[in-house]
Amino acid sequence: MMEDKIAAIRAEIEENISSLELSAALYEFRKSFLDNKDGKISQLMKGMKDLPKEEKPAFGKLVNDLKTWAIDKFDEYNEKIKAKELEQKNKDEAIDVTMPGVKNEVGALHPDTMVIGELIDIFAGMGFEIYEGSEIENDYYNFTALNTPKDHPARDMQDTFYVSDDFLLRTQTSAGQIHVMENKKPPIKILSPGKVFRSDDDATHSPMFSQMEGLVVDRDISLADLQGMLDTFSERIFGEGIKTRLRPSYFPFTEPSVEVDVSCFACGGKGCKLCKGTGWIEVLGAGIVNRHVLENCGIDPDVYSGFAFGMGVERIAMLKYGINNIKALFESDTRFAEQFKN
Repeated sequence: MMEDKIAAIRAEIEENISSLELSAALYEFRKSFLDNKDGKISQLMKGMKDLPKEEKPAFGKLVNDLKTWAIDKFDEYNEKIKAKELEQKNKDEAIDVTMPGVKNEVGALHPDTMVIGELIDIFAGMGFEIYEGSEIENDYYNFTALNTPKDHPARDMQDTFYVSDDFLLRTQTSAGQIHVMENKKPPIKILSPGKVFRSDDDATHSPMFSQMEGLVVDRDISLADLQGMLDTFSERIFGEGIKTRLRPSYFPFTEPSVEVDVSCFACGGKGCKLCKGTGWIEVLGAGIVNRHVLENCGIDPDVYSGFAFGMGVERIAMLKYGINNIKALFESDTRFAEQFKN
């Protein structure tokens, strides 16, 4: 009876092995016979305990012969399948060297990325260090420490996205300046780039945009130092011969405050559509750091003074590359970026 089981297993292997075409299928078929625990041949060995003692040696030899035959059979067929699979793989991966090559397109940097890199290069060359703050700020750093208390009318200048009563999406990267001044003694010279958020949406404004703010604090800092730095910045970003002018303005964290214009780089100051006939284009806001802001950070305003400036990266990009709608900068259309390849 045991001999019949051995013969049946041999016949089953012979009958089915030739129909297998994949090495994975052959592996599973082999496992069903030779698995140490559940394999059919292994199960035969377990049946020896039911045989008379004098029959066990002969039966053990038959099972071992079957196992040896099965291993050789599977190994032989496995080599054949592996050879066929390798042949097919070589065919599938064959390269026709006579065919024209596939051109890999090179991507283009986004205008924002190019402007941010250019601004960092310009100001790093003037000794500025880079500081990146958190996009979620508390009310104190975003408003109060910047001389904008809860009842101050300056809070009405911008609509804010509040996360909770005390936390919000920062409306300006100026909040980072407070963190730096609290933890570092003058002299301070930092540039703070990052995303900011305001409830504003039209052709020239976006609820999320990038800002680049700078801060210098040291002894005897004046508007003349600010003007000199802005002259260097303007020529580097818009071209040689560009001039700057300062117009009085108001920001709660600077006093005096100024709006900064540059001479129109499209018409040379003669007046055109870009500058609306004035010969000047507004690019950023700046001013001398308010005494109260310095005091809030533990810096003596009778010893130190400073200037701060802030610009919208998208505005600089729109002016520099002639983009007339800010939404084009946020649509993730690769065709748009393709236009700015160097």
